[in-house]
Amino acid sequence: MKAIVVTDQAAGTAGMALVERSEPRAAINDVVVQVHAAGFVPTELTWPSTWADRLDRDRTPSIPGHELAGVVTALGYGTTGLSVGQRVFGLTDWHRDGTLAEYVAVEARNLAPLPGDVDFIEGASLPISGLTAWQGLFEHGHVQAGQSVLAHGAAGAVGSMVTQLAREAGLYVIGTGRAADRQTALDFGAHEFVDLENDALEDVGAVDLVFDVIGGDIQQQSARRVRAGGTLVTVVGPPEARPADGLAVDFVVESDRAQLRQIVQRVRDGRLRTNIGTVATIDDAVAAFNPTERVTGKTIISLRPTSE
Repeated sequence: MKAIVVTDQAAGTAGMALVERSEPRAAINDVVVQVHAAGFVPTELTWPSTWADRLDRDRTPSIPGHELAGVVTALGYGTTGLSVGQRVFGLTDWHRDGTLAEYVAVEARNLAPLPGDVDFIEGASLPISGLTAWQGLFEHGHVQAGQSVLAHGAAGAVGSMVTQLAREAGLYVIGTGRAADRQTALDFGAHEFVDLENDALEDVGAVDLVFDVIGGDIQQQSARRVRAGGTLVTVVGPPEARPADGLAVDFVVESDRAQLRQIVQRVRDGRLRTNIGTVATIDDAVAAFNPTERVTGKTIISLRPTSE
């Protein structure tokens, strides 16, 4: 099968290569999925799990990518809940070979059925962005209707999901980003927009939740915007800043079948829009991951004709 592999952490996305690999087999409780579309997060190449297994042993050359939509082709011993021929989407294990390949072996529990009226490209764009937004808002942020959220990167893949889910839940959403992102963030449902290059975060009033996808100085400034009893939620590692009278929570997104079902249902009924910036074939994947111009939204690799 065709697959994208990485061998050199220092090389980043430029060190990716398209190779031929053997098709995976399904272990106990696994399924093998023929990947129709896959997502990729560039920060994966800084994660230890991309380069080493759980015992810290080198596992390169490894296949990155952890989001997929496709069709089940084989079941491992003891696997229940899914069937051969079923359309699925989900989030694969961090320490195993990933989804930038024509086939992937994945634990069945990490997948959810993909309804027939949601295409594979849409399905592959949902797991990390959708689950990150859902878990940050509801599991870790414990938001409630009537509260406010400062959503960083509101025009990006995760931030646009945060914005939409927060607004649907009855929150007042202040989105941030570059000046060029203003209209996109507003179109996704932000009530206000803060241009981080030209506007002052100090002018933003107190908020109940900060959803941080940036870290650094922006996180430091944002922590001061959290009102008493509020929360700063971050996905960029242990927080360097904490609210004076609130919580700071960092988390790693986890696959959850029930949440995936909730997310895809919102896509089906029009409450949630995906944020896809580029779609490329696996033959063009390396170039797509090394764009010459800034891309807003998620890059998706299509591995099968869209008609299939």
